[in-house]
Amino acid sequence: MINTHRTKFRLSNVAFAAVLIAIITQSSFAGNEPSSTDLSKLTTGLNTVWVLLGAFLVFFMQAGFGMVEAGFIRAKNTCNILTKNFLDFCTASLGFFLVGYAFMFGDGNSFIGLKGFCLAGLEPTASGLPLYAFWLFQATFCGAAATIVAGGMAERMKFVAYIVYTLIISSLIYPIIGHWVWGGGWLSSFGESGFRDFAGSGVVHTVGGIGALVGTIILKPRMGKFGVDGKPRPLAGHNIPIASLGVFILWFGWFGFNAGSTLGVGDGSLIGRIAINTNLAAAAGGIAAMITVWKRFGKPDLSVAMNGALAGLVSVTASCAFIDPWAGIVIGFLGGWLVVRGVEALDRLCIDDPVGAFPVHGIGGIWGCLAVGVFAKDGGLVYSGNAALLGTQLVGVVAIVTFVAISMSIVFTLIDKTIGLRVSEQEELRGLDITEHGMESYGGFQIFSNS
Repeated sequence: MINTHRTKFRLSNVAFAAVLIAIITQSSFAGNEPSSTDLSKLTTGLNTVWVLLGAFLVFFMQAGFGMVEAGFIRAKNTCNILTKNFLDFCTASLGFFLVGYAFMFGDGNSFIGLKGFCLAGLEPTASGLPLYAFWLFQATFCGAAATIVAGGMAERMKFVAYIVYTLIISSLIYPIIGHWVWGGGWLSSFGESGFRDFAGSGVVHTVGGIGALVGTIILKPRMGKFGVDGKPRPLAGHNIPIASLGVFILWFGWFGFNAGSTLGVGDGSLIGRIAINTNLAAAAGGIAAMITVWKRFGKPDLSVAMNGALAGLVSVTASCAFIDPWAGIVIGFLGGWLVVRGVEALDRLCIDDPVGAFPVHGIGGIWGCLAVGVFAKDGGLVYSGNAALLGTQLVGVVAIVTFVAISMSIVFTLIDKTIGLRVSEQEELRGLDITEHGMESYGGFQIFSNS
């Protein structure tokens, strides 16, 4: 009797919901067929919700970056790296609102935009979306580019210097590159079909990765990282579980990063293509890195495998909308292999990148941009036999790397000569949590005297 009663109750609820939907639908269109205006508003609303969902997922990636970086460094610097991740998004949001969006998407010239400071004087829509929704989506990308650098310069950079850097890259450097590619600048129309970077292998990840490389070279290695013989010494991260959680968060958020860049739902086919390519590239990257490090060092290192998955994600970000799934696997696999080789190259050069920011985002981003020219179904070398698109991608990569390397070298050098870039030896030994923030990430270790 009880089960029968519950079944009848559920059926009555379904019937009530059906009647309610019918009433709302009838009242909305007053018994008429929906007009083209009504359908247009509905489409815009659906696209807006989709893009905002993507923005929320990309914002959540800040937590992923924070967890990865915190897990891969020592406990005494955990609060510092998390504070940098927190504040760089705050700073990037304000900087991108005040001037960054104007430099990136405002009317101007082929180098930089010059209209729309504080979003003033702009049309209420952008790319078919409400301006504010489009801005938020782009702002989360700006924050992602800024936070990549934190990992490469971890455990020895002054906090105030980091805040100054973040304001500059999010307000000026990143928007200029973004204008070239996505804002109607010179790269968007270069060559036969323009430089292609669907979701940011070049605009976001190469910018952040090259910035991290320049910064860590100027900062020099952490104390004790390299011996007198130049051989690297392990400075092991303190919490691999936290790092693995961060990787899963980033993997999850990347579906918003890539699929949200469609800026609309359409019939769903493009979103499906992007999602499967994103997932397969990450999986292939993780497996490739695991195999490579296992073969070379005899152990299947989890931290390397996780960076391989991230490199796969970075690598496919430029091409995810232009390729077939098999190509996503190839691109991600090579990205995972490259990240291991990149870490080894930095060690040979005595460059200390604590979390692998440059191998993952710099090398992965460069490879991802070039992979468009090889595997794109429309104009890629594999399908067309024509290297024109690959040449365009190469020009774009060289331009982005050169501009970021020069501009960030100037920025970091000026910061170093003025307020200083690196903490003192004593501060580095004690840890930045205590010396920079006056607190510890993990409480309960203080020793109190009875006096």
